[in-house]
Amino acid sequence: MDRNILNQSNQPTQPTRRDLLAGLAALGAGSLASKGALFGQPGPPPAVPDVHAIDCHNHFASPAYIKALMAKDGKHNAGYTTWFSLQTWKGYSPAKVIEDLDRQGTQTAMLSCTTPGAWFGNPPETKAMVREMNEYGAKMVSDYKGRFGLFALLPLPTIDDSLKEIEYVFDVLKADGIGLMSSHDLHWHGDVIFRPVFDELNRRGAIVYTHPIDSPCCQDIQPGVSPPTIEYNTDTARTIFSLIVGDAATRYSNIKFIFSHGGGTMPSLIERFGVGGPDTINDNLAKAAEPNSRLYHLRRFFYDTAQSPNIVQMLGLKTIAGINQIVFGSDYPFGAGMARHLIGLQKAGFTADELKLIHRENALRILPRFKA
Repeated sequence: MDRNILNQSNQPTQPTRRDLLAGLAALGAGSLASKGALFGQPGPPPAVPDVHAIDCHNHFASPAYIKALMAKDGKHNAGYTTWFSLQTWKGYSPAKVIEDLDRQGTQTAMLSCTTPGAWFGNPPETKAMVREMNEYGAKMVSDYKGRFGLFALLPLPTIDDSLKEIEYVFDVLKADGIGLMSSHDLHWHGDVIFRPVFDELNRRGAIVYTHPIDSPCCQDIQPGVSPPTIEYNTDTARTIFSLIVGDAATRYSNIKFIFSHGGGTMPSLIERFGVGGPDTINDNLAKAAEPNSRLYHLRRFFYDTAQSPNIVQMLGLKTIAGINQIVFGSDYPFGAGMARHLIGLQKAGFTADELKLIHRENALRILPRFKA
């Protein structure tokens, strides 16, 4: 198999990509209170205390990236890219983000790319798109000291290009970590095809933030139900499981993984993750995990709060992973905004001291440069 790209037979068909984009459009449209609601926030955000939160799930898009997506309108899904660019990203600028951070209790935004990412089946296009986005993000970090961090893109599924980009983003751009989609062409993080990339990230002790993508394996529940409704969280659970089901999580023990949306459906599937049966799982969750066991790795991974600051998901995460592994995330500029996430967390069963850990202190353990 060519080391530089996955076997072409494993690439999704054109309808799968169209479905992916259609699903995202439907999901995003549903999150907008009205067609004119900027950044998907239903009206002005409520006032919240300035907790100097670190938002580990905050998306960015360069003008060139938005233009590239607009050029795909009609080729992948009519209307998708128009909505994506003109609705969600309309008016986006670094200065606008800073304004929203200041109004919504947040000190630092860790920038990352969201779905659909940069892979559309063309390696040179992906390579160029990734490099431009990474340089744009790095400039935001440089121009606004202490307000932004960068989880850089990689041109996966191309392996050699990704290895070269790892060197560039860490050694030249000084990125804080890497941001990946949860899967690529039916391959998840634990797949051996990605081993050279994760081995290098492990050697560097890198942060790897993961954002879901609706996997082409399981879409179209029924007409009118967008794939991301279920697939986002489920594909996150798939990629987590792919790491712990074999030796990948142990092999990549130096990588600090952050998973979006409260770990997706992982908490509700915990018994199926092999950490205990009906008669033993509660006992196992109540005691220390065996080294390098599945539960051990679930407890060393980090999980953000984006679109998940509800008592069911949060207390499930607290039970499985512990309070020290939960970091703040808002999904900006999608969803309800940072302020509403902070308010939701206040009602999710946490103590004041636990909220301080989630807002900032847990992230600082792996992002110490933002302590100042």
